[in-house]
Amino acid sequence: MTTVSQRTALTPRHLTRTGERLSFIYLERCTVHRDANAITAEDADGTTHIPSATIGTLLLGPGTRITHQAMSVLGETGAAVAWVGEQGVRYYAGGRALTRSSALAEAQAVQWANVRSRLAVARAMYRLRFPDEDPAGLTRQGLLGSEGRRVKDCYRAQAARTGIRWRGRKYTPGDFAAGDPVNQAITAAAQCMYGIAHAVVASLGCSPALGFVHSGHELSFVLDIADLYKTEIGIPLAFDIAAEDEEDVASRTRRALRDRINETSLLNRCVDDIKRLLLQDDARSVTDPGDQDVVTLQSDGGHKVPAGRNYGGTNSGEDEAMLW
Repeated sequence: MTTVSQRTALTPRHLTRTGERLSFIYLERCTVHRDANAITAEDADGTTHIPSATIGTLLLGPGTRITHQAMSVLGETGAAVAWVGEQGVRYYAGGRALTRSSALAEAQAVQWANVRSRLAVARAMYRLRFPDEDPAGLTRQGLLGSEGRRVKDCYRAQAARTGIRWRGRKYTPGDFAAGDPVNQAITAAAQCMYGIAHAVVASLGCSPALGFVHSGHELSFVLDIADLYKTEIGIPLAFDIAAEDEEDVASRTRRALRDRINETSLLNRCVDDIKRLLLQDDARSVTDPGDQDVVTLQSDGGHKVPAGRNYGGTNSGEDEAMLW
């Protein structure tokens, strides 16, 4: 019988595309093992098998233990892993997802490094969120002020639609229960969206830290991407859940959000939005990072040459193949 350590690693061609995966799976109070190319979640009720290549983000809540081999297969299949707090509403740490191509990371760095292009991407993000308003000419402060007003308007509109009494956005870090039901639902939806955005950002090879609206945090770009869908999906869904029942809003919000994401193909949209933001008109030129496994070396004039060769040359001017 073949042991786990002797199985060959999955190739990019075997991987499920980011946009076709489940958005996230939340586990708590269980032990996560590996069984072939799947993971298992074992608790008092039995064992559940989960195909690892279909997971976008695995959220590990309180009381979970995960084996080295389980993390190994998750890494091979490109699933992001995040350790979160109770009810999945606090992010503690994340496992690295599979990355094959640096094309989007390089494009992100180029856009971020220039002050003008960084502002242009921030305006493009605003335009994606609020297509009925043209942010051209808005300064950084103008973007922040306009975004703040639009989010407040969204809260008031959703409160009026659902009949919930809105007392303002309140969240105390480390004290999820301190908020009223609708604030708990908004927090739960936001944290799940952060996990989803982190999975997509990592799977595309982008830097989670190089944000265009947010700055100074290791997940700045993740926050940027998650916010693109806040007023369209996250906030309305949170108000719907809180209006239905005030009990168990966190878990109900997670389940409803997972269904909404799958129904609207949000992962595919998220992938397309990131490519469009970073590559602009050249978005179609970059294939899914899982399709590429090529390493090149930088040469002069923007040219790239094959890796794995020694370019020191010999007396005859011929290149020598690298031995390692």
